[in-house]
Amino acid sequence: MLTDNPFIRNHGRKLVFFAPVAVGVVVLLLAALIRQPPAQSPATERPVSARVITVQEVSLMPRAIGYGSAMPGRIWEGVAEVGGKIVEIHPQLQEGAIIGKGEVLLRIDPTDYRLAVSRTEADIQSATAKLAELSAREKNTEASLKIEQRSLKLSSNDLDRKRTLFTQGTVSQAAVDQEERKVLTGQQSAQSLKNTLNLIPAERDVLIAQMEQYQTRLDAARLDLERTTLTAPFDCRIAQVNVQETQYAGQGKVLVVADDIGTSEVTAQIPIGRLINLMPLGMTIPDEAAGVMGKLRNLLGFSAIVRLRGSAVKAQWQARFSRISHTIDPQTRTAGVIVAVDDPYHQVVSGSRPPLTKNMFVEVELRGIPRPGQIVVPRSSLHGGKVYIINDDNRLEIRDLEIAFEQTNFSVIASGLKVGEKLVISDLVPAIDGMLLAPVLDLRAAEDLAASAEGSGPVR
Repeated sequence: MLTDNPFIRNHGRKLVFFAPVAVGVVVLLLAALIRQPPAQSPATERPVSARVITVQEVSLMPRAIGYGSAMPGRIWEGVAEVGGKIVEIHPQLQEGAIIGKGEVLLRIDPTDYRLAVSRTEADIQSATAKLAELSAREKNTEASLKIEQRSLKLSSNDLDRKRTLFTQGTVSQAAVDQEERKVLTGQQSAQSLKNTLNLIPAERDVLIAQMEQYQTRLDAARLDLERTTLTAPFDCRIAQVNVQETQYAGQGKVLVVADDIGTSEVTAQIPIGRLINLMPLGMTIPDEAAGVMGKLRNLLGFSAIVRLRGSAVKAQWQARFSRISHTIDPQTRTAGVIVAVDDPYHQVVSGSRPPLTKNMFVEVELRGIPRPGQIVVPRSSLHGGKVYIINDDNRLEIRDLEIAFEQTNFSVIASGLKVGEKLVISDLVPAIDGMLLAPVLDLRAAEDLAASAEGSGPVR
C-alpha cells in the first residue's frame, strides 16, 4: 500500500496542510492581476462660511465711559458765629430731611445780643445829644462874640476920646488908664470867646468819631443778633446735626451740615486717550490762558448722560459738562471729568428713577460733537491691525488698516477701507489669504454697529 511508503508517511501530513494555502495564494495573485483601478473624481475647493457686513459711512458720535459717585453741587456747614444756648430747633431738623431755602433751622438765645444793641443805641443817642448841644453852644458863643466885639468897639472909641481930652487937659490920666483897662478886658473876653469857637470843631470831630465807633459797634451788635438765627441758604437735605435744644453752642462749632439738592455732580474718571478723542477736530485754544476754562464748555461742546446700573432699577439723567479736574490720577492715568445734573430731586419718577443722592455710584457717558462721514468696524474684526475682506471672487483678502482711534466696541478707520466692501466679522481658523469663502450677510450686526457709532445704541 502507498501508506507503507516511508516518504509518503513522513511528508503526507505537511502536503495536506500546504496544498490549500498554495491554492489561496495563486487565487489572490490572479485577482490582483485582473482587478481594475478605482475611478478618480476631479479635486474641488470647498468654501468656508463667514459672516460679513457691508462697510458703510456713519455720522460718528464720539463717546467715552467713566464711573464715579454722585456728590452735591454744594455742601454747606452751618457754623455758630456767636455762642449761646440753643432755644429753638426746626421740627424736621434731622439727618435725611429736606428743608426749603430760608427756613429757620435753629436759633441761639438772642437776649445778650439784644441788650448789646440797646446799649449801643443809647450811646449813639447820647453822642447825638452832645452834638446838638455843641451846635447850640457854638451859636451862643458866636452871638456873645458879636456882642463883645460891639462893646469893645465902643470902649475903644471912648478911649480915643479920653486920650484927646487928656491932651486938652480936660480929663486926668487916671480916667484914660481906666478906659484903657476896660478896653483890654473887652479884648480878653472877645479872645476867650474866639478860643471857645476854635475848639468847637475839634470837639465836634471827637463826637463824630465816637458816633462812627458807636455805629460800627451797633452794626456788629445787630449782625451778632442776626447770627443767632441759622437759616437754610438753599433747598437742602440735612446730612448731619451736631446739636440739640437747650445745649450750649460755642462759637465756631459746626452745628448743621446740609447738601444742596439743586445740583448733583459726578466726577467720572476717563482715560486721557479717550478724552482726547472726544475733542473737536481742528479745535484751537485761545491765547488768553486766564479765560480758557470759562470758555472750555463751549469749545469742547461736550454733553453727558448719567446712568444708574448694577441694581434692579435702571435710570438715567441728562447732564451737562461742567469742568475738568485739576489733576490726573497717577495710578490709573485718568482725568476727572465733572458733569452736573440739575434739579435731580425734581426728576424723580416713581418706580423707575430715584433721586440722584450723595455717594450713588453711577456711569457717565460723555459725548462729543458728531463727525459725519466716518468708517467704523467692530473691534472684534481686527486681527493685529489687519482685517479680513471678501473680494469680488469671494476670496479672502487680508488687509492692513490705519486706525484713527478706538471706542469701547468699535474702531474708527482713518484709511484702508472703502464704502461697500465686505468685511468679515467672524473668526476664520485658519485664515489663509486667497481662500474661498461663502459670505453670509449679518444685517443685525451691521445695524448694531451703526447704532453704537451714531450714539443710539448701548456702549459696551
